[in-house]
Amino acid sequence: MTQKTSPLLPLIEALAFAAFAGWFIWRLQEASRYAWMVFPIWLMASFAANQDTPQSLGWRADNLWNATKRSSLILLPCAIAIAVTGLFLGGRHPLHHVLIPGRFIGYMSFCLVQQIGLNSLVTNRLLAAVSSPVTVSLIAGALFALLHWPNPVLVPLTLIGGALMAWLFGKQRNILPLTLWQSVLGSLVWWAFPIAWHHSMRVGPGFYRFHAP
Repeated sequence: MTQKTSPLLPLIEALAFAAFAGWFIWRLQEASRYAWMVFPIWLMASFAANQDTPQSLGWRADNLWNATKRSSLILLPCAIAIAVTGLFLGGRHPLHHVLIPGRFIGYMSFCLVQQIGLNSLVTNRLLAAVSSPVTVSLIAGALFALLHWPNPVLVPLTLIGGALMAWLFGKQRNILPLTLWQSVLGSLVWWAFPIAWHHSMRVGPGFYRFHAP
């Protein structure tokens, strides 16, 4: 990516994109059936304007093995920790319900969309604006967590997971293993914690409208 503008502009875009995502979650998705179209338009326009490439966006296969090894080293212990937590909490639901191929692939597609927003755009812009990769990771994680408000399970977990994935993206620039790991971690969270806590992983106003079966 060739950044020719002031570092302030990519910072503003990163924050504005996250703010719009929050507005969509809390208001626009119910107020306007076509509001979702802003996301692909924004992404395509931003990638073109910033001269992003598949490599800078993390859509690549050339370093897939190295990126997978690095992300597994960091995120596998997270998966184990969530699984152990589930054993102690007794909030274990039928995991095979999530691992049905069609359902898991659908969830993984949703995680891919989140990775494009979180890392291909937000983390990329933050990296162009902020010199410290650790600071970038913390900001990206905080934004990701805010978009999962008010879910008491997802907010702290996405703060940690979002920061780790942003840091890994900065190191390897590959969203493919991150997408897979987010899918695995999200499935484990659904399995490990009681539905009464995470309301079937809902965020925004949908969290309050959930009624446990």
